[in-house]
Amino acid sequence: MKHRPQVGDSAPDFSIPGIAGSERRNYSLAEFRGRKVVIAFYPGDFTPG
Repeated sequence: MKHRPQVGDSAPDFSIPGIAGSERRNYSLAEFRGRKVVIAFYPGDFTPG
C-alpha cells in the first residue's frame, strides 16, 4: 500500500453488490459522497442452512 490512510482521510471510491428491498445492484461509494455511510457485511445472510 503506497499511502496508509489516516483518521479523517476520505475513503477511496469502490463499488459493492447490495440489495435494497427486492432490488439488487452495485452501490458506489461516490453515490454517497458528502454523507455519512455505514457498510455492514453479513457473511451468512441469504445463505441456506
